[in-house]
Amino acid sequence: MDETHTTPKYPPGRYGRRREPQPRRPWLVLALAAVVAVAGLAIAWQLYAQYGPQDFEPQVQRFYNVTDDGITVDFVVRKEPDKRATCSVRARSASGEEVGLAQVDVPTGAEAYVTYRLATSDRPVTVEVPACSPLKTTDR
Repeated sequence: MDETHTTPKYPPGRYGRRREPQPRRPWLVLALAAVVAVAGLAIAWQLYAQYGPQDFEPQVQRFYNVTDDGITVDFVVRKEPDKRATCSVRARSASGEEVGLAQVDVPTGAEAYVTYRLATSDRPVTVEVPACSPLKTTDR
């Protein structure tokens, strides 16, 4: 028995109109991939610039003399020896609310040690030095 493969014949209108295969567009896939790659590189560059290696590395050593209106903090800033900096010092209460904030000048030296008494509006439970920036000579 001779079997030949034939395309099935469907009754007209019963299954809708059959669609013809669309021509492939490899250039469209490549263009979209290029746009996604460029956008990814732009985002990576922005994040590197924002969170990458820093010129100043502050680190809290200890805090003590905690009272209802202040806290004393010892911190060190690692940096290039000839650079001066100003650092943000922030205290938080038990609820996490910021209760004190100050900008503290840091002297020159590769590891500048600073002791600072921060005035607060409520009893602090912790203190942090989130960031430092260069102190320009025209600033002070």
